[in-house]
Amino acid sequence: MFEVYTDGASSGSPGWAGGGVFIKNGSHVDRYSFPFGIKDTHEAEFLAVIKALELLKEREAATVSLRSDSQTVVQAIEKEYVHKEVYKPLLEEILTLSKEFPLFFVKWIPSKENRADSLAREGVRQNKGMKK
Repeated sequence: MFEVYTDGASSGSPGWAGGGVFIKNGSHVDRYSFPFGIKDTHEAEFLAVIKALELLKEREAATVSLRSDSQTVVQAIEKEYVHKEVYKPLLEEILTLSKEFPLFFVKWIPSKENRADSLAREGVRQNKGMKK
């Protein structure tokens, strides 16, 4: 089973944004940080999940347990619905990618348990040098 933590961060809303992905498969751990340019925090959260699912697809994962501290993202995935138009294409991509895995679970976790938090903040820092 792949245990995956995702997080998104933004230095404003909108502002420079980044995402973090922490993947644990048995004793093997991978950590990723991604710069997302100018986004709001929720967009960064959705984009971090997309990045995680793309990485898991490359690994041909079968069982995925996704954990996020974003209630917006977790509820959107569980309900397969998000109210704001700007997030709808992101949710659709997540739902499409999640169907690639025979077993896919999503769980909300408190921020203090999110192993991807520092990775998301690193993604924000990776935006330096980019133009707004």
